[in-house]
Amino acid sequence: MAEWDEKEIFPVEAMRKAAQLGFGGIYVKPDVGGSGLSRLDTSIIFEALSTGCTSTTAYLSIHNMCVWMIDTFGNEEQRHRFCPSLCSMEKLASYCLTEPGSGSDAASLLTSAKRKGNTYVLNGSKAFISGGGDTDVYVVMCRTGGPGPKGISCVVLEKGTPGLSFGKKEKKVGWNSQPTRAVIFEDCVVPVGNLLGAEGQGFSIAMKGLNGGRINIASCSLGAAHASVLLAQEHLTVRKQFGEPLANNQYLQFRLAEMATRLVAARLMVRNAAQALQEGREDAAVLCSMAKLFATDECFAICNQALQMHGGYGYLKDYAVQQFVRDIRVHQILEGTNEVMRMIVARNLLQE
Repeated sequence: MAEWDEKEIFPVEAMRKAAQLGFGGIYVKPDVGGSGLSRLDTSIIFEALSTGCTSTTAYLSIHNMCVWMIDTFGNEEQRHRFCPSLCSMEKLASYCLTEPGSGSDAASLLTSAKRKGNTYVLNGSKAFISGGGDTDVYVVMCRTGGPGPKGISCVVLEKGTPGLSFGKKEKKVGWNSQPTRAVIFEDCVVPVGNLLGAEGQGFSIAMKGLNGGRINIASCSLGAAHASVLLAQEHLTVRKQFGEPLANNQYLQFRLAEMATRLVAARLMVRNAAQALQEGREDAAVLCSMAKLFATDECFAICNQALQMHGGYGYLKDYAVQQFVRDIRVHQILEGTNEVMRMIVARNLLQE
C-alpha cells in the first residue's frame, strides 16, 4: 500500500490475482465469468480488501460497477463480448459520467453523441476519470437527445478508438495507486451496437450503477477505519508518556471506544443498505445514500482521530494511518457528494 502510494503504481498484476479469486466481477452473473455474489458479500469483500489498500480497492469497486452495468443493461452479445475479459481483469474498465462543467449536476452533461448511419460520433470531455488512459473499456454517459436526464444515453468505448484521447495524469492528495485523467472525445466514432440499453436510458443506468457504487465506496471507508482503529489500539498500548502507556489514559480509552462504536454503527448501516439493494426494495436508493453519507463521514473522522492519537508519528509517511486519512477523504466527494446524499434523503422525506 505504501509503495503503490509513494511510487504511484497502478498494481494491475495484483488486481489480476484478485480477479482469479473472483473479485473482478463480484456481483456479475456467472455465465459471463462473474462470481454471482450478493451486494452484502460485495460490501464485506471491499471492506476487507480496503484494510490492505483503500485506493486500489476503490478502483476495483469502480471496475466492478462498470462490469455490472454491462452485465445488467447490455444485450446477450454485449455481455459475452465485454464481460469475460473484464471479470478476469485482462481488461480494465472506467466509468465516465463527470465533466468539467457537470459534477453534482450530472444531468446537465454536454458530451454529445450524434447518430450517423450505424455509428455515434462523440464530442466532449470527461473529468476525474479513475483509471483513465490506463484502462481498456470506457462506460460513457453522453447526450443523444435533448437537455436534461432523458436525453442521456450510455455507450461502451474501447481504448484505441480513433478520436479518443486523455489528459495529463492528475496529482492527487490520495488514491495514488490509480491514475486519474480527463477523457477526451474528438469526432470519436462508436458503433451503434455499443449502446447499452435504449437511447435515453443512460441517466437511469448511471444512477442505478451509483446506488451500488455508493455502498462499495462506503465499504472501502469501513476498511480504512477498521485498520485505523487497530493501528490506534496498537500505538496506545506501545507508546508511553508520563511514565505509563497511553492506553492507561481514560480520555483516550473513551475516544477509542467511541471510534469502535461509530465504526460498527456505520458498518451495520452499509450492510443494511446492501441487503435492501439486493432485495430490490423501494427504499434501497435512499438507504444507499444514507449509508454513503454516514459511513464516509464517520470513517473519515475515525481515521483522523486515529492519526491524532499517534501524535507527531501520525504525520509521518512511515506510519500507515496518514495514508488511510488521505485515501478516504475523497470518499465524501465522489459517487455523489455527501451534500447530494443529503439532498436525496431530504427529497425522499419531503415528497408528497
